[in-house]
Amino acid sequence: MPVTITAVLFTLIGIALAAGGAQLLMLGGSAYYLITGIAFIVTAILLFLRRAEALWLYALIILGSLGWALLEVGLDWWQLGPRGGVIIVAGMWLLTPWIRKPLGFVSPNTGHRYSAGATPLAASVGLAVLIAIISMFVNSNDLSGNLPTDKIAAAPALGGNVPAGEWHQYGRTPYGQRYSPLDQINVQNVSDLQEVWRYQTGDVKLPEDVGETTYQVTPLKIGNSLYLCTPHNWAIALDATTGKQKWKYDPNVGLNPDRQHQTCRGVTYYKDPQIAAGQPCAERVYLPTSDARLIALDAANGQVCRFFAENGVLRLEQKMPHNPAGYYYSTSPPVIAAGKIIIGGAVNDNYSTQEQSGVIRAFDVNSGALVWNWDSGNPTQTQPLPEGQKYTTNSPNSWSVFSVDEELGLVYIPLGNQVPDQLGMNRSESVEKYSAGIVALDINTGADRWMRQFVHHDLWDMDVPAQPVLMNLSKPDGAMVPALVGPTKQGDIYVLDRRNGEPILPVTEQPAPGGAIPEDRTAPTQPISALNFRPPTLQGKDMWGVTMFDQMVCRIRLKQLKYDGQYTPPSLQGTLVYPGNFGTFNWGSVAVDPERMVMFGMPTYLAFTSQLVPRSEVPPKGQDEKGSEQGLNRNDGAPYAVRMGPFLGPLGIPCQAPPWGYVTGADLRTGKIAYKHKNGTVYDMTPLPLPFKVGVPGIGGPMITKGGIAFLGAAVDNYLRAYNLTTGEHLWETRLPAGGQATPMTYSVDDGRQFVVMVAGGHGSIGTKPGDYVIAYSLPRQRQ
Repeated sequence: MPVTITAVLFTLIGIALAAGGAQLLMLGGSAYYLITGIAFIVTAILLFLRRAEALWLYALIILGSLGWALLEVGLDWWQLGPRGGVIIVAGMWLLTPWIRKPLGFVSPNTGHRYSAGATPLAASVGLAVLIAIISMFVNSNDLSGNLPTDKIAAAPALGGNVPAGEWHQYGRTPYGQRYSPLDQINVQNVSDLQEVWRYQTGDVKLPEDVGETTYQVTPLKIGNSLYLCTPHNWAIALDATTGKQKWKYDPNVGLNPDRQHQTCRGVTYYKDPQIAAGQPCAERVYLPTSDARLIALDAANGQVCRFFAENGVLRLEQKMPHNPAGYYYSTSPPVIAAGKIIIGGAVNDNYSTQEQSGVIRAFDVNSGALVWNWDSGNPTQTQPLPEGQKYTTNSPNSWSVFSVDEELGLVYIPLGNQVPDQLGMNRSESVEKYSAGIVALDINTGADRWMRQFVHHDLWDMDVPAQPVLMNLSKPDGAMVPALVGPTKQGDIYVLDRRNGEPILPVTEQPAPGGAIPEDRTAPTQPISALNFRPPTLQGKDMWGVTMFDQMVCRIRLKQLKYDGQYTPPSLQGTLVYPGNFGTFNWGSVAVDPERMVMFGMPTYLAFTSQLVPRSEVPPKGQDEKGSEQGLNRNDGAPYAVRMGPFLGPLGIPCQAPPWGYVTGADLRTGKIAYKHKNGTVYDMTPLPLPFKVGVPGIGGPMITKGGIAFLGAAVDNYLRAYNLTTGEHLWETRLPAGGQATPMTYSVDDGRQFVVMVAGGHGSIGTKPGDYVIAYSLPRQRQ
C-alpha cells in the first residue's frame, strides 16, 4: 500500500510539473520542469510495477535537479531550498523500508525478501543534503567592505543653527542629513542601550480607516520638548526627558475613504524673532492635515495662533481647479526659510484626469499671505494668481520633504509626475520637463534656477520620493563643492552640484525599451548615475516560491508579462515593473556623515506589475471602495484604468527570490559601494516567528551619529537596529511593539544623556502591526 500511494503521489507531481513545464517551455522558459515531470511519471510507473529501477531513476532525478540548480543559482540556500525541498524529501521517503522492501527480491534459496539496493539513491540524497548544508554557510548575496574612516571635513556644514543636542527639522536641519554630532552612544557601547520611557499617543488605526494608515513621523526636539504628529494629525508635545505629555491638539480631520494615505510625517518648528520669548506664539509648530489645512500652534501650549491666515488655519484648496475632498493633502512637513513657509501636497494617484494641481506655494510665515506659487504646469507665472485664475489641473506634485540652502537662496523640491502615472499622452512641454526629478526654486521669488530630471516621460510612478540631502563634498584637488544627494525609486543616488544641478558623479544616458501602447510613446534613453543600487534584470532563475510548484508558476507568470528590463512600458497584457513603484529608496531617503562624506541607506527590491484596463472593462465604483494605490486604479476620464500590485506567487509571497532588503554604505566622493548586507528577518512575515535573516522589504529611513552608528527600523520585522557605519555590522537590536516604519532621531537632555527615539505604529501598505508608540532609549547611567 505505501508503494501504491507513493506511485499515485509521484504521478500527480509528474502531471503538475509536466503540464506547467510544457506551458513554460512554450513561453520560452526552462525545459527542466517538463523533463522532471516526465521523469516523475516514469518513476511512478516503475513503482506501480514494483521495479527497483525506480530508485535508480529517482537518483538521476536528484542528481539532474542538483546540477541544474547549482548552474542556475550556485550555493544560494534560499534559492536551492524551493528547487530541491520536495525532491529531497521524496528521495528520503523512497529510502525507507516501506518502499525499498516491496521493490526488492526474494531469494530462491532462502525465500527471504531483500530490500532493493539503496546505494545510488542514498548517495545522491546525501550529496544533495551536504550541498544544502554547505550553502547555509555561504552568503552569496553579501558584499563586505569598509567605508573610509578619515574625517575629511573638520567642521562640516550641517545646515541651519541647530544645537548639537537638538533635532529641529525632519532631517534634523534644513540640509536633511539625518546626522547628529552626538557621540555618547558609539560602536563600543551601543549594545547596552535600554528603554527609558514609552508613550502611547492614543491615535490608533480604526476599522473605517483607509488601508494606508501609517505612522511615519520623526519627532522634533527643541529645548526639553518633543513635537510630533499622528496619522489622524493630532499634534503632541512631550517632555523630552520623561516622555510625559505636555499638550495635545486634535484638528478633527475626520475620515474620508477617498484618501489614499492617512499619515503625517512631521510638524514644522519656527521661532519668531519679532515676538519676545515667553509671549504667546513666540515659538510655533505648524501642522499639516489630511483635509488640506495648515494650522499654526503655540509650541508652549498647543493653542492656535489666530493671527496666522484665517484664525490660525490656512486652507490649501484655494485656487485649486478641482476640490473633491480627500484628493489633496499634505503628508509631509513644510519648510520655513526667509520668513516663508513653503509647502507642497500629495495628489491621489490614478483617480482621475481632473485632479488638483501639484503647485508649490510659499506663504508668509506670520500672516499666511501667499508670497509666490510655482506650478509645474505653468512654471513661469510665480506671482500670486489673480482673482479667478486657477492652478493647472493634474500638474506634477511634490508630496515629500524639501531641503533648503538659505545661503544660496534655494529650496530643493523632489517632483512626482502627472497622473495618471502610467499614461503619458497629452502631457504638456512644461509637464514633461518638470517631473520625476529635483527642481531648485528661488526662496524669494519661486523662480526655478535649475531642474535635473531622473526619468524621462515617466510611465512607472517613479516620482522622486526622498528628501534631497545637502552637504559639502571635497574634490580630488581639495576644493569643497556644495553638493546634493538625491536617492530615487529606480535605485540611483544622484550626486549633484546644488548650485546648478550639474553632476559631480557621472550621469549617463542608456537605451530604454520601447513598445508603448499606440496612443503613447517611450523615451529612447533614460539617465543612470555612476552611484546606483539598481538590481539586475529579472530572469527565470530569479523566480522563487516555497516549493518548486509555486516557483514554476512564478516563472510562467514572468514569461506571460511584458518585460524587457527596467522601463518596460505599461501594456494591456500586463507589464513587470522592477524596481517597482514601492521604490529602491522611498521617503526615508538616506543618511550621510558630512565629516567622512559617506552615506548609509536601505535599498529595497520588490517587483510590481501594472496592467492597463480599457475603459469599457472598468467596473462601476463599489459603494464601500476605499482609496488605495494597489488593485484597480480607476483613472476616470482616461481611456485606460490600471491594475497594480506587487508581483506575488500563488501563496502570496514575492515571486522574486530574496534578499528583498539590504543595508548599504557608500563613499560619496568616489561613488564606491563599500558593503551591502541583508537586513531583517521573516519573524513577523510568517505564521511561526522564525528568525531567519533573509533580507526583507522595508520603508522608513536611517539616522547616523558621530559615534559611528547608523540606526534603522523600517523593515517589516518589528525591530529597531543599530549598525556599525564603517562596516555595516549589526551591533544591537530591540523588539518594537508595532511596525517601525518611521525614521529614528536622537538628542541629549539636561543631565547629559543621549537619547534615541523611535516611533512604532505600523504601515498599512506593507501590513505591519499597527500601534501608537513613541519609545526612547539611552545607555545605563553608569555606562555614559
